[in-house]
Amino acid sequence: MKIKFIKSILGGLLLAATLAFTGCASLPNDGANAKSKRFDNLNQVRYLEVFVVGGDAITGNLYGRCYNTTFTPGFDVAISKDSAPQAYAEGINLEAIKKQFGALGATLNGPKQWMLDWVEIPLGTERDFSGKLIPWCADLNLKGVNLKLWGKVPYETMTIARKSAFGYNKGTEVFLIDDAEGNTWVMKGFQLGLEPRWTFAEFSKDPASFYKQLPPGWKYRTKVLDQDLIMIPQSGIATIMPDEFFNVYDKTGPRYSNYKP
Repeated sequence: MKIKFIKSILGGLLLAATLAFTGCASLPNDGANAKSKRFDNLNQVRYLEVFVVGGDAITGNLYGRCYNTTFTPGFDVAISKDSAPQAYAEGINLEAIKKQFGALGATLNGPKQWMLDWVEIPLGTERDFSGKLIPWCADLNLKGVNLKLWGKVPYETMTIARKSAFGYNKGTEVFLIDDAEGNTWVMKGFQLGLEPRWTFAEFSKDPASFYKQLPPGWKYRTKVLDQDLIMIPQSGIATIMPDEFFNVYDKTGPRYSNYKP
């Protein structure tokens, strides 16, 4: 277990190391003609995201195009709950993707499992990533972000532009972190990585026991929802946060969701 955990961290660092930020790169606007679609029954569906980075490395005015395997044409959760099979994930050639786009860099998020139940999301141009067509689903504003550490510092918050909406249905068990300021964060994606440390079934038996680095005054809990939780950031900006295992959380409450669970 410990060896797998170390390998997972090293794998993440190696992926980050593929981001060689020099010069400038203008990426195609793959979200220009995006159309919104709804996807249901996503809880525990496995996915990964490809981030392609462009912009000006000198000024730090960077951005990322995000492509998510969940929305690959033809993928049907009624047939399979795995949109990013292990062999595919291991075979993604990030250097080739970087050259394909003329980008500053490329990296992976995941593989992960969705903890939400549904999403309404704009989908744009489909791009071929190592033999699989994956559509654009979001742009990330990375201005001033240290991308070598991006998403790798536990409990460090960041904001992203979001045009999508997603939700957790009544009766779904959610995984929550309450911070010292009274904010509640809900897990959106459970980190598997290329070298899984444990299964979701193992983690979900007693999640709080896994956490050793929670900041002072923070606590972990689970809850079976007694009403639907709908996440729509009113300003179009969502606040997200990774934990010490690279699971990703979204801030709930006023301006972010219909209530705080």
